[in-house]
Amino acid sequence: MSADTLLVITNLPDRASAETLARALVERRAAACVNIFAPCRSVYRWKGAVETAEEYPLFAKTTRDRYSLLERVVQELHPYELPEIIAVPLGGGLPAYLEWVAAETRPAK
Repeated sequence: MSADTLLVITNLPDRASAETLARALVERRAAACVNIFAPCRSVYRWKGAVETAEEYPLFAKTTRDRYSLLERVVQELHPYELPEIIAVPLGGGLPAYLEWVAAETRPAK
């Protein structure tokens, strides 16, 4: 079960867009749960220049089967030209929690 569960990471430029995306992911069953973290400072190279920005990290829990939907929703609602979307497979986890993630991301009947 843990091999089918993913932790997907992205960053948003402000709290409002982070909350909008998190709610859409859960409402569309693309994620079972999304954590919105406190803002952090990101340093990155973009179009040849080193940039800095305050961003809100999001951690979304989903399954491999629902990843493509999650990616589409992020691309649809994310304000960045190139949003960070990183999926990390889980090596383990509480079986009951992983089962909950799977159940909450199944398409509604």
